[in-house]
Amino acid sequence: MKNQPITRFRPDSQKPPIMSGAAASLKSSASELDLDRPNIEDYLPSGSSIQEPTGKLRLRDLLDISPTLTEAAGAIVDDSFTRCFKSNPPEPWNWNIYLFPLWCCGVVVRYLILFPARVLILTIGWIIFLSTFIPVNLLLKGHDKLRTKLERSLVELICSFFVASWTGVVKYHGPRPSMRPKQVFVANHTSMIDFIILEQMTAFAVIMQKHPGWVGLLQSTILESIGCIWFNRTELKDREVVAKKLNDHVQGADNNPLLIFPEGTCVNNHYSVMFKKGAFELGCSVCPVAIKYNKIFVDAFWNSRKQSFTMHLLQLMTSWAVVCDVWYLEPQVLKPGETPIEFAERIRDIICARAGLKKVPWDGYLKHSRPSPKYRERKQQSFAESVLQLLDDK
Repeated sequence: MKNQPITRFRPDSQKPPIMSGAAASLKSSASELDLDRPNIEDYLPSGSSIQEPTGKLRLRDLLDISPTLTEAAGAIVDDSFTRCFKSNPPEPWNWNIYLFPLWCCGVVVRYLILFPARVLILTIGWIIFLSTFIPVNLLLKGHDKLRTKLERSLVELICSFFVASWTGVVKYHGPRPSMRPKQVFVANHTSMIDFIILEQMTAFAVIMQKHPGWVGLLQSTILESIGCIWFNRTELKDREVVAKKLNDHVQGADNNPLLIFPEGTCVNNHYSVMFKKGAFELGCSVCPVAIKYNKIFVDAFWNSRKQSFTMHLLQLMTSWAVVCDVWYLEPQVLKPGETPIEFAERIRDIICARAGLKKVPWDGYLKHSRPSPKYRERKQQSFAESVLQLLDDK
């Protein structure tokens, strides 16, 4: 029997008819999963450009191939990274004929009954808050302790009205935080409502990104009265100023407890990105706080790239309820010989274990910026040299 010629399959060649059905099925399944998985074939050279090795492997050969490998690895990394910041789509509705009238009734109740009632509750809350906060802030300037105490209670009150406007079902576990010097609270971060949910129980002084619009107005007028600290990612000088403010704040016995979200950005409550080490270099005890939202009625993740915070609040106010659990965990201190980075990872392990989050080794700031081309070139050069060294050792 004669040997039949073997036809090699190339990415750019036409697929055989026998494979077209399977390929279509796989493509349909991938689209249903809605995952941004990269096509590795897009990062490989075409079959015509592949050449057989003709001699000893040289450094220039590795340099030629390293960008391709780097891009392929980068695609896989991006796939894992972007999952941390994707809004998970709701479960598909079962469009049975006998369930459709119930769904229509639910839409009517949520948008025509619950939503107006919640707007009314929030409006009443703001009227009560502003009619009390403004006189307290202006008339009690000579009585700092009394003014601070009243302002603290009023901020807790307005946060309670916000939670009520979502029909918030929040269960707190553990002892309520107290005002003590040299302690800092750190929590995982899903949305700006994390701060509101924690604030209705205890008036924390939070460190947070400065926002524009009406949120920025609230930050600069109301929240600064309880000692909140703001920063701007685009200002490099802000880091030194904020670090000094943090050190000064944790030393004060009468200051509100300091709350930090060390991830630095909102993550979708399924993953946890790297913690910044700033909160763990203050030389004080760290109190972990784990927050876990139940998606039974609404996904509380705020995707700031796709919606404003106003639209995020409207989404919450038109849902049935916001359900979550909050755990105040045991305070932790830096162990002998432990670095701040190791301390941060240990705290992250505690929070992830309690809230059921998956740890990923990515920096959340990459959500806002990408490495420069020069940095990527240096990484490619380092990768090629390490591979060459490995081959020489063998």
